[in-house]
Amino acid sequence: MVSCITNCIEKPIRIGFERFGKFVGLHPWWFVSLPLVMSAALGGGFYFLQDLKSNNIVEQFTPNNGRAKVERRFFQETFPQTDTEFSVLRLNTDGVFASVIFSCKTNVFSADALEEILRIDGEVKGFIANHSSRQLTFSDICATVNGKCYPNALLDVLNYNASNIHLVNVTFPMHCQSEFNCIYFGNDISEVDVDDNGVVQSAKAVRLVYFLQENSTLGDIWLQGFVNLLGNATTSLTEVTFCDFKCKTVFAGIGIDDMFIMISSWQRTNVQDSVPDRMACTYREAAISITITTLTDVLAFYLSFSNPFGSVRSFCLYAGTGVFFCYLYNITFFGACLALNGRREGENRHWLTCMKVPDEYSTGQSKAYTVCCVGGSYNHTTGTEEVHPMTRFFRNYYGPLLTTIWSKVIVILLYLLYVAVSVYGCLRLKEGIDLKNLALDESYVVQYYEAEKNYFDYYGPNVMLAVNGTFQYWDENERQLLKSCIVQFQELDFVQNISLFWVHSFEKYAKETRKDISSEAEFKTHLFEFLDHHPMFRQDVNITNANITASRLFLQTFNISSKKTMLNSLRETAENCQWPLVVYHPAFIYYDQYTVIGHITVQTIGVATAVMLVISLVLIPNPLCALWVTFAIASVILGVTGCMALLNINLDSISMINLVISIGFSVDFSAHISYMFVSSAKSDVNERVVEALTHMGFPILQGALSTIVGVVVLSASTSYIFRTLFTIVFLVIVFGLFHGIAFIPVFLTFTGFCHKFWQN
Repeated sequence: MVSCITNCIEKPIRIGFERFGKFVGLHPWWFVSLPLVMSAALGGGFYFLQDLKSNNIVEQFTPNNGRAKVERRFFQETFPQTDTEFSVLRLNTDGVFASVIFSCKTNVFSADALEEILRIDGEVKGFIANHSSRQLTFSDICATVNGKCYPNALLDVLNYNASNIHLVNVTFPMHCQSEFNCIYFGNDISEVDVDDNGVVQSAKAVRLVYFLQENSTLGDIWLQGFVNLLGNATTSLTEVTFCDFKCKTVFAGIGIDDMFIMISSWQRTNVQDSVPDRMACTYREAAISITITTLTDVLAFYLSFSNPFGSVRSFCLYAGTGVFFCYLYNITFFGACLALNGRREGENRHWLTCMKVPDEYSTGQSKAYTVCCVGGSYNHTTGTEEVHPMTRFFRNYYGPLLTTIWSKVIVILLYLLYVAVSVYGCLRLKEGIDLKNLALDESYVVQYYEAEKNYFDYYGPNVMLAVNGTFQYWDENERQLLKSCIVQFQELDFVQNISLFWVHSFEKYAKETRKDISSEAEFKTHLFEFLDHHPMFRQDVNITNANITASRLFLQTFNISSKKTMLNSLRETAENCQWPLVVYHPAFIYYDQYTVIGHITVQTIGVATAVMLVISLVLIPNPLCALWVTFAIASVILGVTGCMALLNINLDSISMINLVISIGFSVDFSAHISYMFVSSAKSDVNERVVEALTHMGFPILQGALSTIVGVVVLSASTSYIFRTLFTIVFLVIVFGLFHGIAFIPVFLTFTGFCHKFWQN
């Protein structure tokens, strides 16, 4: 039954390609001209390229259905930001800002170092950015609170006077100027030495942040001026790194192996036959092999379009379309070129000048004469072109050697070692994208992220925790139960015993002013009075129709060993509370990738591999050998993933794209060898392997080398993305090549019944 299904599908395809090949041989100029016209017409799409560009990191490199995006929408709708009362703590997005890190090997808290910091601060606030006929300064577009630009807290505490460092006792990490005015310095000062009272004695780094209005269209102009200013800034005591943030919104080698397969099939045709007959034979022999690889690649890419990462979806759409056009041009344009070359051969014209030349050179003529004045040679007995030396190598030396017992033992041992190293690497694989990898190596962005990691990695985000729904805040017992729930968060290893909750502040206010808040009416009355005195807390309480429908507090995190663990622990703790709680921070948009990247990668690769299996089962004339192709894909992916970890490449959307590419490359080599193996008429498995390597060994090697040559330039790139592409493609090609010409051929010899069920 299986053989019937295979035959019924494969045979019509071969016959159809045979007829199409003959038609191309009869009318080659049609198939040279039409693809060129189509290319010119479709090339007009480049006109729209600029409009289709996207620099939105969130859109491209975070899951579009991430849970944090749902949580963000809730906070944006429930706790809308107030433009006139800007608060970093209450930002629902990354915000628009510029940041500077000042670091010093001795003490950045010295008066001289602070004087230098204040000088740079003054330059940042004072420089003028020109826009048309308008001149912009920081005060024109800064985020405001109480009518003034949102300040850098440390400089504000020192009253912008460096000498005040000897007069003001700056405490760390919390500095309280009053009971209701406390400043958290954990993300502003780093590597701090404090005395017994928590007063800062020295520090190694200070960070200043300049927030802009999010809805300002002039932010880009000012930010560019900021970059130019800091790029030329000079300091003597401190090292300056800076960055600006705006919350806004390769097919090398693929298809080349198909070309080599067609050339190999063409070279095995009879030179004395007519060009249409040679083309028919070429297409008949190459059709299934190149169709298998193209179908599997295209469907794998298109099915991966459901991936939640925008960058992966875009790549898969372009890659799938690109592979399809490679295939289309191979069987039309390149086939027509083969036919025209066949006509040249038939008329015995020179390969370069197309001038008529003698059939053979006279005895004693030089090699130069042969190259320049002779049309070519072929085997007059078989009528085929002379065997290439590499083909002879695979037939006479490599193939027979590989099929010896000791060679098989060595290959199996090497494969076991390969699997062991790969599994070891997979167990060490890290997840998640490092945002600095999206910039060029020499970019100021990379330098800033490195400084941030070195100096400000200990204290994490200040996480929002919202009570979603009505709650009897006036009931003391209910409040205590809510506080006990908050304690569960504070008991987590990465949450400090520091929280900012309007209820705590309101209770202190009521106690100091002797207000009774035990009843609903009194609680609400005095709450409005409290919010009038402390307007910033208005953004933490959602009051609808005189009822508190939601409220929020803040939890400070620190010493985060795993962002994935932190995110999952916070959400699980919220779910275990008896009230509906929601946790969120803008950074969670990026952290969501840690929770999904693993299973999304497995799902994407699994679907693509399943597609490969189905197509292989249908088109390769033996189900078991189709399974070997699938096995090769899984094996190559295992090796590439393991080596990624050993080379310190994380599993992220960038490497996921490259792993999808890996599937396309890895199927090519094994599919060609497997198909040729089962198509062999020889009875001995070792002879069939030798024949498969004879016909496919050199084309596979050509495809591998040409692909590496196509991407080797990326190895010197200053972009992590392109270097990662080169590294993974190189690994795939090397591993795929070894599978195609060593591992799979040896494994096929152990399945003597893996043979074509039918003969033409």
